[in-house]
Parts: sequence; structure tokens; C-alpha cells
Amino acid sequence: MASLGQITFPRAPSLEIGFLRRRFDQPIRTRIASVLTNAGEGAQVSVKASVSEKVIEEEAKVLVGTYARAPVVLSSGKGCKLFDAEGKEYLDCASGIAVNALGHGDPDWLQAVTEQAGVLAHVSNVYYTIPQIELAKRLVASSFADRVFFCNSGTEANEAAIKFSRKFQRFTHSQDKEVATGFIAFTNSFHGRTLGALALTSKEQYRTPFEPIMPGVTFLEYGDVQAATDFISSGKIAAVFVEPIQGEGGVYSATKEFLQSLRSACDAAGSLLVFDEVQCGLGRTGNLWAYEAFGVTPDIMTVAKPLAGGLPIGAVLVTDKVAETIKYGDHGSTFAGNPLVCSAAIAVVDKVSKPSFLASVSSKGLYFKELLVKKLGGNSHVKEVRGEGLIIGVELDVPASPLVDACRDSGLLILTAGKGNVVRIVPPLIISEEEIDCAVEIMFQNLTSLA
Repeated sequence: MASLGQITFPRAPSLEIGFLRRRFDQPIRTRIASVLTNAGEGAQVSVKASVSEKVIEEEAKVLVGTYARAPVVLSSGKGCKLFDAEGKEYLDCASGIAVNALGHGDPDWLQAVTEQAGVLAHVSNVYYTIPQIELAKRLVASSFADRVFFCNSGTEANEAAIKFSRKFQRFTHSQDKEVATGFIAFTNSFHGRTLGALALTSKEQYRTPFEPIMPGVTFLEYGDVQAATDFISSGKIAAVFVEPIQGEGGVYSATKEFLQSLRSACDAAGSLLVFDEVQCGLGRTGNLWAYEAFGVTPDIMTVAKPLAGGLPIGAVLVTDKVAETIKYGDHGSTFAGNPLVCSAAIAVVDKVSKPSFLASVSSKGLYFKELLVKKLGGNSHVKEVRGEGLIIGVELDVPASPLVDACRDSGLLILTAGKGNVVRIVPPLIISEEEIDCAVEIMFQNLTSLA
């Protein structure tokens, strides 16, 4: 049996080499990580270049292999900076896949979490708690919604939206022999990995190993107004699920005409319109909610990733006409909306929803895209720079992984998207123009990896 040892991580460096080496206001504490080793009980492993290798080796022994992780062991972070086990610094333009909207260690977020943890963390939804009500009030006040259901992730939010849509149709057509139960989703869509949400996700490689999954889903071309209108008019569609801006799918934005046509067709047929803003919502586009830019409101909206600034949460925002069809026992969650995670989310919402904050996201997003076009646009492999606010995609005519890997080796964390040929950039919303300059320069210097 393997015994338990310890690896001690070094303090984050405070080297003052350019703006990526600024001193932090407070030194980051030494991080201790316990891992399984075969060196005997209490064995000590020295801090050296092999620390990350050791962690990666031990991860393979104890965790299910569901992730193709980058070979980096991250141990601390501050603002838009992350540090690995050896103290190497990275500029974070991935933000935990669009989660860490306020970066790492935001003082207001940290205060909210620590104070609430010292008072009450969890009691379940058998009882009322104040932070949950306060967060719901903020979400309702800032959106189209009248009611909120809390859960723990984006995929859970979409699962709830599936159930709510089916229940809505059965409730409103209780006398009909056949009730609309089908769903429409779109090409390049991603709605989650649990079976219902997975059924709405277009990539076959995600779905095929787990078939049969939820039946009744039809995939249409994203942006095809006529096809969507015709199919919705069949009267068999309980709900249409659409991302106003597709993140995982390649950073594609819907057109106003497309979303307005979905709204009109759903109204005419009695179908519900569901906007998945798990990745593009809560300030990411420069609007608090992505739908605001299109002049179209949904019946249901799912949100999650940035809502609690790194703690697990999801939310389903609904109109009264949907909420009134959901009764006691129709859905639920043990952990959802607990005081700890809701206090964290209140801190995020209060900061992100300020007009000045949102304006800064818009201006920085425009600056980022313009700089990418200027520095990268001349490369023959770069086909398009697109996005809204601080969700940006750089489409290539070759796989993006070599560039992503080279940038990581140079101290920049970015992601892939689409069919693997899109670089996805989703930094913390607090990123500075100086940090944007650095990110683009690192990408520019590593374009040779695409040759």
C-alpha cells in the first residue's frame, strides 16, 4: 500500500522583471500538497524541478483518466497571474475556462467567502438561508427573470432547464393526448456532459460512447433562420436551446436576426426559448448578460461558470409563466445555493454588474481584438479574430494546440475551441491593457510553432 508523503511548494516569486514580475501586496503563503508516494510514511520530497513531475506521476495512480491535462501543476495565484510548483509565473488568459472573472484572490471575494465560512457554510434546502435569497434578488433585478433555481454547475443548470421545459408543456397542455417533448439544439453547441445536456451537445465524440442518450433532440445549423422556423412550427418542440455566443464550439456569435426569429417562432408554436449563457454570461461580453446585445429575451436562461468566482454554482433564471408550472418535488439539490457559495456569488455580481466595470470589459475586449489583428493578422495561418468583450477566438487553418502549448511554455495560458483550430482567449475580466500587451506579444513570438 502506498504511503502518504508531502511536497512543499515554494513561495510565489517576487522578481521585478517587467510587469509580469511585480511584487504582490502580500506574499503568497507556502503551499503544502500531500500526495501518495512509495517512499514510506512521512517521507519528504525536496522542492526541485521534479516536483511537478512527481505530482503528475501520482495523479495517474489515483484519479480516473477523464482529463488530458496540460503538464503544469499550479499551486498559487494572484490577480491574472498563476504560479506552478517550481514558482514559474503564468499570465492566465484561460481563467479556469471562463470562471475566474475577478481573477485569483480578489479581496472582496475572499472576504465574503472567509466571513461566511466562519458563520454558516451549508444546511441544505430544507431550510431558508439569507445569502441564497439575496443572490436570487440580484439576479432577478438584473435580468428578464422573475424566479431563480440554484444548482451546482452549468450542466446541472441545463438539466434543470430540460426538465422545466418538459414540465411546462405537460402543465400547459394537460388535456392533450400528445405533448411537445422534443428539443432543438445547434451545430457546434456545447451544453454539458450529463446525459440530458450531453444529448443537446453537437459533438458526436462526446455522445457516442454513452448512447443511447436522451432521445428527441434535433440539431440544426447555427444561424439557419428558415430551418429553425420550419422545425419549431411542427408543434413538437418543447424548447429550443441556443448559446448567444458559442464558447466551446469556437467563439461564434449568433446574429440578431437569428435569435429574433427563434423568439418569434417559439412564441407562435408555444415552445420555450432557452439561452445557455454558462460561458458568455455575467459580464464576459461587456454586457451583464449576452442576450442584452440582441434585443431578445428568453423564457429560461442558464448561467454558471463565473457566478461564484471559482466556487461551484449554477442557476436557472425563468419567467413567471415557467415558474408557475414547477411544483414542490419536481426538482432539487442538496448542495445548491448554500450560504457559502451564494455569498461568494454576491461578491462577484456586485462587482461585475457595475456599469464602469462592464464598460472596462468592452473597451479591453476591443483593444485585445485590435491588437491581435495587428500582431497576428499577417500570419498566413490566422484566418479570423472574433468575439465580444473578453471572449475571443482566433481561428487558424491548422490545429491550434502547437501554439497553445508553445505559449504555455512561454508563460501564457490560453485554450483551444471549435474543431481544435481555434485559440480561445477568456481572461479574468480584470485583466489590464499591459497584461493584454504581454499576452499578444507571447502569441506573436510563438507563431513559428504553426509552421
